[in-house]
Amino acid sequence: MSSPTPPSEHLTHFDSTGQAHMVDVGAKQDTHRIAVAAGTIRMKAETLALIQSGNAKKGDVIGIARIAAIMASKRTSDLVPLCHPLPITRVAVDFEIDAAASSVHCRAQVETIGKTGVEMEALTSVQVGLLTIYDMCKAVDRGMVMTNVRVLEKHGGKSGDWTAEL
Repeated sequence: MSSPTPPSEHLTHFDSTGQAHMVDVGAKQDTHRIAVAAGTIRMKAETLALIQSGNAKKGDVIGIARIAAIMASKRTSDLVPLCHPLPITRVAVDFEIDAAASSVHCRAQVETIGKTGVEMEALTSVQVGLLTIYDMCKAVDRGMVMTNVRVLEKHGGKSGDWTAEL
């Protein structure tokens, strides 16, 4: 799917004089909005085995990363200066172990009923989930790499549905 409305040709977070501002969404209709984001953290096979065993020194790595990811989605407007605070109605975060690639994939779906989308919340959720894995495992693997953090799809609002080309 692609957006029925072409993307804007100007950056919406700048006014006519080039000054940064928060976009006025007051006149927009409340709609059910969904965003899905994903990302990956690559690591040594030994690090992945430690995560899978549940015996990491700091505890259940995936469980704690899931809670961190959910919490992060709710704090996005505190971290991203021009992001609107939103009443999030649902956050679902899933992690998938990929032994062949020695990686953990994170996928977050964030929902709200509101005037603006939740893409930033989904992206923040994924990134903080991956950062938490890094933090919990850095004592044994400082070379972990977070990659491919991106929005996969969004639904709702005036621009409708959009799905990334993979």
